[in-house]
Amino acid sequence: MNSRWNAVVALIVGSSIALSGQAPSGADWPQWRGPSRSGLSSETGLLRQWAAAGPPRVWSASNLGAGFGSIAVRGDRIFVQGMRNFQSVVSALNRADGKLVWVKSLGAAGDNYMGSGPRGTPTVDGDRLYALTENGDLACLRVQDGSVVWQRNILKDFGGRNIGWLISESPLVDGNQVIVTPGGRGAGMVALDKMSGRTIWTAKELSDEAGYSSPIVADVQGVRTVMTLTAEAGVGVRASDGKLMWRHQAVANNTANIATPVFADNKVFYSSDYGTGGALLGLRAEGGEVRAQEIYFTRDMQNHHGGLVLVNGYLYGFDNSILTCLEFASGKQMWQHRSVGKGSLSYADGHLYILSENNVVGLAEATPAGYREKGRFTIADQGWPSWAHPVISGGRLFLRNQGILTAYNIQAN
Repeated sequence: MNSRWNAVVALIVGSSIALSGQAPSGADWPQWRGPSRSGLSSETGLLRQWAAAGPPRVWSASNLGAGFGSIAVRGDRIFVQGMRNFQSVVSALNRADGKLVWVKSLGAAGDNYMGSGPRGTPTVDGDRLYALTENGDLACLRVQDGSVVWQRNILKDFGGRNIGWLISESPLVDGNQVIVTPGGRGAGMVALDKMSGRTIWTAKELSDEAGYSSPIVADVQGVRTVMTLTAEAGVGVRASDGKLMWRHQAVANNTANIATPVFADNKVFYSSDYGTGGALLGLRAEGGEVRAQEIYFTRDMQNHHGGLVLVNGYLYGFDNSILTCLEFASGKQMWQHRSVGKGSLSYADGHLYILSENNVVGLAEATPAGYREKGRFTIADQGWPSWAHPVISGGRLFLRNQGILTAYNIQAN
C-alpha cells in the first residue's frame, strides 16, 4: 500500500450504558480502547487456544453502515457509529443478539476517497452517550432512546478545519467535562460541560491542527493531565483550565499522527509512523504544572494506527507492519514478528487479540520471551482494510468491519 492509503488508517482513530440505574459492569468496554483507554481488559477465564476455524460465532449484525470506528459496550447495549443514507449515525444494538434498538442521525456523513463514514468510537457515561462525527458534529445522546440532549459542531464553534482524512477522534469524558480537539487557533483542545455542552475552557496556548489521535487523561503527581497527539506534537494540557504544559514535536510526523498515547508510572509514550518512531517522556509536577523530559527515543516502534498496549512493563504494538515488543522503561527491543500482518490489537487474560488490516484475526501470548501464537482465523473482506480495533467484553470478542459486527464466544467454559 502507498503512504496515502496507509495514512487513512487514521480513520480508526480513531476512544454508561447502564440504562437507568444499572451499575457499570467489570466486563464493560464503554469507550475507545476500553475502560481506561489503554486497550486492556481485566477479564479472565478466556480461551487459551483457538480451534482452526477460530472461536465459535455467537451472532453477526450487518446494519451498522460504512465506517472505521470501534464499538462501546455497556450493560445490555452496544453502541457504534456508521454511515446510513449519507448521514453519520449512532446505532444502539442489543448486546445479546446484535439486534438494532435505535439509530440516530447526527448530521451529514463525510465522503473520502479512502473510505466514507465516521471514524470514531462513542463514549458512554452514565445514562448519556457522546459521539463525534467525521465532520465535527459532537452530540450528547440519551442511551435509552438516542434522543439529543445537546449538540455542537466543534469546527464551526472553535475555528477548526477538517483534516485530510476527516476527524477520527473519540471524545474523552473526565469528571464533568467532555474533551475534544477542534484544532482551532487558541482552541487546539477544548473542554465542554458534559451535561449542557457549554464551553468550560479552551487551550489558548495550543493552536495545532488536530491529529487523528484520541486523548487520554491521568493524574500526574496530583495534577490532572490530558495527553494526545496533535498534527504537530505530543502534548500535555492541564485538565482544570486547558493550560498547555508541554509540546514534544520529535514524535510527530507531517502526514498522520494516530496512535493514542500510553501512560504509566508518571511517564507517557507517544508513537507515530512515516519513518518517525516513539518517545518516552518522564513527567514531573512542579508548582501546579507538569514538566516533560525525554527519557529515550526509539525507531523500533513506528506505530501507525493499530495502537499499543502496556502489559507487565512491556509495550506491544506494530512497528509499521511488524508486531514488536519493547521494554517500556528502556525502549529495548525484546522481539519482532510478522504475526497475522499489520493491524490493531487489544489485550485480555495474558493474550494479545490482533486484527490485521487484511482480515486475519490472531491470538498470541503477551510475553517478552517471544511471539507465541495460539490461533488465527479470517473474516470476510468488506472491500476496505479492517481497521476497527478489537473489543473484549463479557466473554465475547467483538470485531467490526465496515457495516458488519460479529460477536465470538471466547469464554473458556
